[in-house]
Amino acid sequence: KIRGKEFEMMDEITRISVSKLSALLAKKEISAVEAANAYLEKIQSLNSEIGAYISITAETALKQASEVDRLRAAGEKLSPLAGIPAGIKDNICTKGIPTTCASRMLENFKPPYNAFVVDLLEGQHAVILGKLNMDEFAMGSSNETSYFGPVKNPRDTSRVPGGSSGGSAAAVAAGLAAFALGSDTSGSIRQPAAFCGVVGLKPTYGTVSRRGLVALASSLDQIGPLTKDVKDCAMVMESIAVQDKWDATSVCHPNPEFTKGIENGVQGLKIALPKEFFAAVSDEVKNAVLAAAKQYEKLGAKVEEVSIPHLKAAHSACFVISAAEASSNLGKFDGIKFGYRAQNCSSVDDIYKLSRSQGFGKEVKRRILLGTMFLSTGYYEKYYSKSLQIRTLICNDFKNIFERYDLILTPTTPTTAYKLGEKQGDSLDIFMGDICTSSVNMAGLPALSLPCGADSQGLPVGMQLIGKAFDEQLLFRAAYAYEQNANIGQRKD
Repeated sequence: KIRGKEFEMMDEITRISVSKLSALLAKKEISAVEAANAYLEKIQSLNSEIGAYISITAETALKQASEVDRLRAAGEKLSPLAGIPAGIKDNICTKGIPTTCASRMLENFKPPYNAFVVDLLEGQHAVILGKLNMDEFAMGSSNETSYFGPVKNPRDTSRVPGGSSGGSAAAVAAGLAAFALGSDTSGSIRQPAAFCGVVGLKPTYGTVSRRGLVALASSLDQIGPLTKDVKDCAMVMESIAVQDKWDATSVCHPNPEFTKGIENGVQGLKIALPKEFFAAVSDEVKNAVLAAAKQYEKLGAKVEEVSIPHLKAAHSACFVISAAEASSNLGKFDGIKFGYRAQNCSSVDDIYKLSRSQGFGKEVKRRILLGTMFLSTGYYEKYYSKSLQIRTLICNDFKNIFERYDLILTPTTPTTAYKLGEKQGDSLDIFMGDICTSSVNMAGLPALSLPCGADSQGLPVGMQLIGKAFDEQLLFRAAYAYEQNANIGQRKD
């Protein structure tokens, strides 16, 4: 039995926010071991149904939790994340713990080092529960391409959780992690956050180190948090937005105190509502986001319709760039130095061919082939070079809007979560799932998805707030104001 009247069951620990759990741990009303056990017990009972975790590191988690309790008993000053149970997407390297990228190619790969963000979390004594399921090599928008099987949406287990960070979003939504880390290349944090009804942030490019992240598209990828509420997201970001001298793309964030001023509201802010984002979304999603815009007006913000002329082209260009970079990044998986190696090969050529054809899934092979074509003679100028030009145009579109507005409000996804298997074989339909999110990665801007209601079937609808580069602090402030004032059942501290 857990100490204190607040908890009658272990399950209740997994329902509270990071900020509240952190306060209870600091006051010693519960112990880190009790918190870890609560989450591990819930993982044991639910993970077989949801499929959020590929690897569960129970022994390591309990050792880390025990160390937190020892340090706290000794009077050590600890981080707000000390003792908080977390899950890590399985394309983020963890020393001695399998990092599979949800692929047969890396099924038995155990990195000899941690990703920089994992070192940061462990240095602040967060408790790592395990590695989370995902689309294979982060290629997908439904979490159905994983070699280890699909993840199911905790809001409705007949539906997809979104991808590629579907395991991360599902774990947070189901109470299998207090928070999780995911990666976002064209919407892979925000889309599953919207489908599962949680909060997800894609930070400004360079804010979080990518060292130790298995790359999909190096110029687009960013690691970011998925959490139960906005304040939790800001807390986690404060812990991982640290410059890494060994990552050439890592930068020093000018305003890293993301929780500072989070309660200051939106009075006087100017919010842009780009009409192109609403052209391809369902009526229920559109109505929910427009209702959120009305709520912002009630809170004192000014909302106006604007245009982003190159949005449609930006989505296709993002796919071309990501496929081209993926083709290059995945060239190292050849069955020679590490990863899956095909058996009974008669030559080096056979090792290359069979290892890659057997080790990679269908979607990964499709994107490698397309990416190789985009970079080849005769197609480079037609596709890849043109996509880079479109990238410049979309950056200019955003720049022009931010000269007049503080934030941009859009839907996160065109629809709510769809049925498992519903879009299998329809690559174009799945491809359209990140039409609202991919342009943000092209421009390297920060964007946050949070719930803004539900459709007629009770499925979460997500809205996206886009900010200027390195303006995460304002994103959190605006998201928090909406979360605390909208009557849609969100968590309120």
